[in-house]
Amino acid sequence: MRFCSFSKLLSLIFLCFIFHSVVSAQEYGRIRGFVTDSTNGEALAFGNVFIKGADLGASTNERGLFIINQIPLKQPYEVTFSYVGYKTKTISIKLENSELVQVNAALSPLSIELQAIEKIGEKVIDKNSTDIGLERISIKQLEYMPKGVETDVMRSLQTVAGVRSTGDVSARYYVRGGTSDQNLVLLNGITIYNPFHSLGLFSVIDPDMINSVEFFKGGFTSEYGGRISSVLNIVSKDGNKKSFGAKGSASFLTTKTLIEGPIPNGSFVISGRKSYSNDILKKFLNDQVVPIDFYDVSFKLNYSSPDLWENGKFVLFGFLSNDNLDYEDPLKENFKWSSSLFGFEWLQVYDVPLYSRIALSYSKFDGEVIPNFSSLKPKKNEVNDLNFSIDFNLVNENKNELGLGLIFKGLTAKLFSINEQGAETNIDQFSGNFSVYAKYKFLQYENLGIDIGSRMNLTGLSKSGEFTPEPRISATYRLFPFLRLKAAWGLYIQEVATVSDEDEIISIFEPWIIIPDYLDITKATNYTGGFELDLSDYSTFGVEGYYKIIKNLPIINREKSLSHEPDLVSGKGESYGWEFNFNMVSGSVNFKSSYTLSWAYREIDDYIYYPKYDSRHAVNLSFDYNFGWGVTASVAWNYSSGLPFTELIGYYDKYYLQDPFNPNLERGNFNPFLILGGKNLGRLPSYHRLDLSVSKQLIIYGINLTMDISAINVYNRENIFYYERDTGERVNMLPFLLTATAKVEI
Repeated sequence: MRFCSFSKLLSLIFLCFIFHSVVSAQEYGRIRGFVTDSTNGEALAFGNVFIKGADLGASTNERGLFIINQIPLKQPYEVTFSYVGYKTKTISIKLENSELVQVNAALSPLSIELQAIEKIGEKVIDKNSTDIGLERISIKQLEYMPKGVETDVMRSLQTVAGVRSTGDVSARYYVRGGTSDQNLVLLNGITIYNPFHSLGLFSVIDPDMINSVEFFKGGFTSEYGGRISSVLNIVSKDGNKKSFGAKGSASFLTTKTLIEGPIPNGSFVISGRKSYSNDILKKFLNDQVVPIDFYDVSFKLNYSSPDLWENGKFVLFGFLSNDNLDYEDPLKENFKWSSSLFGFEWLQVYDVPLYSRIALSYSKFDGEVIPNFSSLKPKKNEVNDLNFSIDFNLVNENKNELGLGLIFKGLTAKLFSINEQGAETNIDQFSGNFSVYAKYKFLQYENLGIDIGSRMNLTGLSKSGEFTPEPRISATYRLFPFLRLKAAWGLYIQEVATVSDEDEIISIFEPWIIIPDYLDITKATNYTGGFELDLSDYSTFGVEGYYKIIKNLPIINREKSLSHEPDLVSGKGESYGWEFNFNMVSGSVNFKSSYTLSWAYREIDDYIYYPKYDSRHAVNLSFDYNFGWGVTASVAWNYSSGLPFTELIGYYDKYYLQDPFNPNLERGNFNPFLILGGKNLGRLPSYHRLDLSVSKQLIIYGINLTMDISAINVYNRENIFYYERDTGERVNMLPFLLTATAKVEI
């Protein structure tokens, strides 16, 4: 009955929306189109489209699509298309009737001598955009992101306000007080369960394959579900539609290649990356030799024929990654893990204008700890995720939008492990989920934007997840032309979790399971608010505050000593904070700065403590400058106050029986027994680091050459990683490190 009522409500909203669209369409004209790179046909995401004279504009979405409504008829206009690093293009139009007109634009890249940033009509375009907590990263911006050994998307996220890490050794990130498994990572709409290479040092996603990135660090709307903290949505490149091409590059860690080119009515792209040396990793791992070997491979095929379906596009995508840590010494443990994704999607733009996406995908993760003759315990995890989804987005003549979606998911999760007390865990779960979402965006008023909607789990992966609503709302109000007020509120649920020890110094991989029936599913309530102030045409200042409450937080059961006892117990979480941002983009200068003041807490059995990623203060500064002639330079400085840790307050010699099950046998040994203080009551020293990088582009006989040189931790700050409890040795993070990457493109 609940499903029928909900379906009737969605149908009624849909019919009313179409009726209103037909009535409204009589007064104005409208245009839509795609913005692409003229040299390869690649979509240009998050570009600007502005109509001079009408004072109207729009941004392209992640597929390069834009729609502009309510254009007065029978007047000449100039439509201006602008994008970072590309020549601005202007097309003249005159609309005679209310029929939808398609205007496509192919932009030409600027020469390497100058790739300035243009801001044309941007303030008109984002007047009422409901984008609180959203960071967008385009192709060109990826080139300027801070570099370590290599450019890495997830490491770069650690410099975003509200995002925390636990040090140089891990690319894992923690968003606004949430755990790492509360972050949803999507590659072309497909969930990646373990997006990390090499003990979590780097992500599995090669930046060369990326077209666009959207990162929601809170307040994400109802089309996204399954996690409660953040969403990282990555769309890969389609491949060159104009000509065949290839790229090759090498760093101190990996070699990689990318091949792309046209096919009849489409394009393809294939990329691959392989580690070849572990010497550079010693700098990350306290000069220890770790035999890490990894690779990742991806491919994408695109087909779009007007003879088959006008403005329709079919995409086939695949991705494979594999890691092996194989010691030759039988007294040491080995590790291996892999991820694989396969997906098919049909993207369609109709004349209503209606946009639809039908997708079928499969995601798999395998991870195993092989103890050999070491003291480590065995562990094996397998996750299989089959997903089918249908999404519709309808844009009304008055700019309002209606979004609807259906999602079917089948998930298998298997886990076998033995804890330190010898208790076994043997889980084999299969469950299905059917959920729907609906959202409505009020954008018809120039200074007000509202996105209101909800998800509904009709059947849940966990029993407690059935018929669970997730209402959400976000809004923007432009109080003055230079001041935007923003706010968001939402309920979020999560039905999967990792069984991981938060006290681990380095987490190899985090095993996933469906939250068991003896626990309620995790629920979070998010409150976000703030403002954005335009200080000039090229600089903005923004403030965001957030408050998050987490219920039914699954935490590893450290008291488990028997196999039948639960692996997880229920806890609580709370976090809140303030984020301050100042950004300036002008010509060849790009300056970004942020300061975060935040608190995070966990509670279990009425005991409240700080999680390991809680840091009170964080400052991130970055400065990029384009000198022209293919030379760019960047400087980045990061600071964070000390992370919590559990202090050692003493020890005593404890007598251990050789055979604890035969107390009459009195033979034994005295060994030190550590006495620990309150959990995470201590604080490590603060962390700060300065990085420099220089990039030079050359064109020699039609071949593009790029050389990147980076200096990490320039003043060689000794940032502490951890203390060895048994020896008291201090282990530091990265020392001063000089790295280089060379890239060849034909």
